Formats: sequence, C-alpha cells, structure tokens
Amino acid sequence: MDSLILAKEIRRATLQMVHRVDASHVGGGLSMADLLAVLYGEILRFRPAEPKWADRDRFILSKGHACAALYAALALKGTFPVAELESYGRNGSKLMTHVSHKVPGVEFSTGSLGHGLPFACGKALAAKRAGNTWRVFAMLSDGELDEGSNWEAILFAPQHRLDNLTVMVDYNQIQSLGSVGEVLELAPLAEKFRAFRWAVREVDGHDHAALRECFRALPFEKGRPNCVIARTVKGKGITFMENELKWHYKSPNAAQLQEALSELDKS
Repeated sequence: MDSLILAKEIRRATLQMVHRVDASHVGGGLSMADLLAVLYGEILRFRPAEPKWADRDRFILSKGHACAALYAALALKGTFPVAELESYGRNGSKLMTHVSHKVPGVEFSTGSLGHGLPFACGKALAAKRAGNTWRVFAMLSDGELDEGSNWEAILFAPQHRLDNLTVMVDYNQIQSLGSVGEVLELAPLAEKFRAFRWAVREVDGHDHAALRECFRALPFEKGRPNCVIARTVKGKGITFMENELKWHYKSPNAAQLQEALSELDKS
C-alpha cells in the first residue's frame, strides 16, 4: 500500500475508533499518521505475519495515549485483522486506549509519559552489546518532553554511542492544556538535542518524500543517537480539527465523523 494511501486509511480508522467508544486523543493520532505511514510502509524492518521476528526493528510509541493510530497502522499492514479495530476501547479488548504490548506488533505498554525513551535506550544498548543489527525507533510527543525522565535518557544515549536509536518528536506544539509555548516552552528544541550530543534533523512531518529521505539517511552521524524533529499539525487532515486544542480530548460525534470522513474521501 502506498504510504499516502496508508496515511489516509490510518486517519480514517483512527477517527472511527475514537468515535465508536467516545474516546480521546484523536488530534495527536492524526498528527503522527504520516510518520507512521512512512515508517511502517517503507522504513521499518518487520514482518507483519511474524511480529516477534528476532531481527525486526523495534518501534516504541512513548506517546501511548495516541495508540489508535498505531493500532490502525499495524492492522492495515496485516499484523492482526482490521476487523479487530472495532473492539478498541471496549471491555475485555486487547486494544486498550493506552498502547498495550498484548497487541501483536506492540513492543511496550506506555501510558504515563516519559517511559518510552528510557526503555528504548535500554533496548538499543542491549542490541549494541549483543552485536545485533536491528534498530530502535521511539515516537515522543512534544508535551511529553516536560518529563524529566526523558532528559536523563537524552543524556544517556550519546554517552553509550547509541546510533542505532532514533527519536522522533511529534512537534505539533499543542499539549493537553494549551500550546507548548504557554505550558512549558521547548524552543530552541533542535539546539537542545544538539547540546546533548545528538545528531538532529528537522523535517515537515507530513511530507512523505522528506520523511523518506530523512529516515533513509540513518544514522545521521556514526556514534551519535538520532533525533528527528517532525513539525506537524495537531488534527492534520481534518480542517475543523487542525490546530484546535479541544481535539486533544474531544471525540467527534456522528455528524462530525461523517464530515471528517467525507473530507478524507475528497483529499
């Protein structure tokens, strides 16, 4: 499946899943849909029918609240049946509303922010020491960088020369209670990572060609961990959701869902 088509289908499934159970975090799922589409469509080494394949790249979704988009990507790539997405958020389902390792293709359960990157560092270090060639990718939200545990891990990774580790920051600049600038300013973010001895690239997080070129250049520098700062739009792809704080927690009602799906159909 072409990455642009995959991104559209990830958005479609995310909207339907969140609407079905009146859940949250649709905006953050839509902002990272293009990143997921390029990663799972073209970059990650993985086998959908063999999710525990030993040589797979490991993807860690640290912003675990936006898991609907990841579940959609995994199902659309054939890791588990697409029909199972209808159980998202329902009692007894494996597809919990924060990402769960019980789901095929999910490496680590996250929910409390700031846990994914420390775990990813440990996996990357283990791979280095064992002489394995698989890579580790960790997706963080910008608001999540308020957590001190991330900055401990950001110090740790270059100390151990983890150039098999790539952090992607979904830099949509809106977090739960306001803009990143209002809550806790991160700028200049790229310079902060560079000061911590990371190799950094900034990219339009919705430009598939730019993302493809960026990920294919990994590692950016030998011996340095990689940081991709992806500038994104919260709610991307749905006009009435874009850059709107309320879609961090709000769920689309039936009319809003149909409006959103119709916009995707025309795009």
